[in-house]
Amino acid sequence: MNAPVTPSFAPARQREVVDALRRVVPAQCVLFDEEDTRPYECDGLAAYRQLPMAVVLPENEAQVVAIMRACLALKVQIVPRGAGTGLSGGAMPIADGVVLSTAKFNRIISMDKYSRTAVVQPGVRNLAISDAAAPHGLYYAPDPSSQIACTIGGNVAENSGGVHCLKYGLTVHNVLRVRMVTIEGEVVELGSGALDAPGLDLLAVFIGSEGMLGVVTEVTVKLVPKPQQARVIMASFDDVVKGGNAVANVIAAGIIPAGLEMMDKTSSRMVEPFVKAGYDVDAEAILLCESDGTAEEVEEEIGRMTEVLNASGAIAIACSQTEAERLRFWSGRKNAFPAAGRISPDYYCMDGTIPRKRLAEVLLGIAAMEKKYHLRCANVFHAGDGNLHPLILFDANLADEFHRAELFGAEILELCVEVGGTITGEHGVGIEKINSMCVQFSPAEREAFFKLKRAFDPAFLLNPDKAIPTLHRCAEYGKMHVQRGQLRHPDLPRF
Repeated sequence: MNAPVTPSFAPARQREVVDALRRVVPAQCVLFDEEDTRPYECDGLAAYRQLPMAVVLPENEAQVVAIMRACLALKVQIVPRGAGTGLSGGAMPIADGVVLSTAKFNRIISMDKYSRTAVVQPGVRNLAISDAAAPHGLYYAPDPSSQIACTIGGNVAENSGGVHCLKYGLTVHNVLRVRMVTIEGEVVELGSGALDAPGLDLLAVFIGSEGMLGVVTEVTVKLVPKPQQARVIMASFDDVVKGGNAVANVIAAGIIPAGLEMMDKTSSRMVEPFVKAGYDVDAEAILLCESDGTAEEVEEEIGRMTEVLNASGAIAIACSQTEAERLRFWSGRKNAFPAAGRISPDYYCMDGTIPRKRLAEVLLGIAAMEKKYHLRCANVFHAGDGNLHPLILFDANLADEFHRAELFGAEILELCVEVGGTITGEHGVGIEKINSMCVQFSPAEREAFFKLKRAFDPAFLLNPDKAIPTLHRCAEYGKMHVQRGQLRHPDLPRF
């Protein structure tokens, strides 16, 4: 699965494209030797790899405009790329295409403490925005687990969230304006510095479009005041069903925590030796519930949440007493993915979203699938908004394990749709979930997606063959069902 891929483009075509790119950007900004393009062959979903024909690293917006026009003239496909931390294969190259990296767009252009906004280039790291805003008592709320490395351009492409998205929202709720370049080389601004903009809400369409509609060159983000205080409750449960129901009970009580996360025993035992976060490794499930605000607000909300959690069957409750302890509690959750490497050679991270009240049901369904596919699964959740991140553990060196992991993952996403959820919450569709789109959306709905794509990119050159499945893709998904020997949905079309 992870064997190096070989180039699959014609040398003459490569020379033509490289020459065209070098006419519009400095020569050192165009990479085409295999040893230089190899680092770009995949994103965080390393199971799927493809060498690009070339990689181009523009230094300013004018160069992006020129690159887009050159590629359009030559009918060259373009895959935009941020930091490459995405987990759905959205930045995986196309064999005879070009990767356009925004890594050199790494400046914070302005910071306005009065309007609580920052204007940044797409290559600025997520955490760097908060670091720069800290002297003003402000920060950028969306905090993906990869925030130390992921960039704002990639966050826009995937509509990233994080452990605090329940209260503060996803990227789409924290971006006011995006400046981007179309495939024709036209510079377009979507949204505005105001709370609303005239006309169609194309900003919301663009955020989460996975690089299929244009290339971001500038983003205006909202900043929020740092709370006076924040504390985290760690609640332990002797049953995952009780833990899942506790999540719904907290929200039903009218409480909107700053963060509400859940981890099962496999995840806790995976993380604790790695981070030493202080987790209860004997509990079947733990919840992390954060409250922030003034000291009085936090004290009152912590008390209310404690009452709900006790009534929901918590067997132990601990509350952070210092900022260092709060950060330690969160460090375990944020390091769940890298910690998987301690107990398994490989893992396959899924990303579905379900109604909160169905969380316990889905957990039990995943447990049954572990037995069916003979693979372990560690479950971590943005439980407050129903966003699941099951980590399917496997060994790519063993025959058929990755294939079983793929089938396992596809069935988890089917279950998400079956209980009224969706196949992705924040990681995007990319290539990983493109077949699963056939479960959630009808042919007419998928054609509507294609019509939107054509409106922005008539030539289908921007990140093609990602996110929206073709009829051929849906036929492939039908074959996967046959391999699994069942259809979860009796009303699904049998391709």
